[in-house]
Amino acid sequence: MPARCLDGQVAVVTGASAGIGLAIAKRFVAEGAYVFVTGRRPEVLDAAVAAMGENVTGVPGDAASVADLDRLYESVAERGRRIDVLVANAGGGGGAASVADMTPERFDATAGLTFRGTYFTVQRALPLLNDGARIVLISSIAASNGSANHGAYNASKAAVRSLARTLTAELKNRRIRVNALSPGPTESRGFERFAGDRIEELRSELAESIPVGRIGRPDEIASAALFLASTESSFVAGVELVVDGGMSQI
Repeated sequence: MPARCLDGQVAVVTGASAGIGLAIAKRFVAEGAYVFVTGRRPEVLDAAVAAMGENVTGVPGDAASVADLDRLYESVAERGRRIDVLVANAGGGGGAASVADMTPERFDATAGLTFRGTYFTVQRALPLLNDGARIVLISSIAASNGSANHGAYNASKAAVRSLARTLTAELKNRRIRVNALSPGPTESRGFERFAGDRIEELRSELAESIPVGRIGRPDEIASAALFLASTESSFVAGVELVVDGGMSQI
């Protein structure tokens, strides 16, 4: 891949205060892009922006809020820039619960951020996207497994993967490529929240089921996102790129 393969381009990464989103934003800045990043916690977002240095603007907001998304894109438009790369990374929500125990409020928190937020992140960006832009939707290997007590999250991530197909068909006349990126277990705050007090035990359990012998690093997911955001993937559209150390493949 050529050096600084996003030179002069504008990218937007949602949910970029920490973890995978932050790693993607950092990588894009290093590759020459000007990056707009979002996060729900202003103080954490400010720290992330400071760590990235130049060529980045932080816009506090919740991807589940259409008003906040509109404010994000107003910030992009105010700088007179159009978008070359959009990474819809924000996701998560209401925590683990069985179908029997799920409440409408917890369901809405999960589906509202993970799928509805992704859907409207793209919709609200459309007027600012350059023809030939690239969209990366962050799904998960959870989209294709049946892990108990995570039905709302798993189904929402499956919807995100499906959306990549629909958008590929709808945006083909603008030459906008849309792909889904599905990480496996990755070192992040989300993984820490998921694991709770069992974090070391869970790392060991997962290492036994992942062919490469460990969970992933955010920078490894960022490398895959960069591939989908760059011309190196110019003949790739509508796919799901799974980055999970082989966990879902054997």
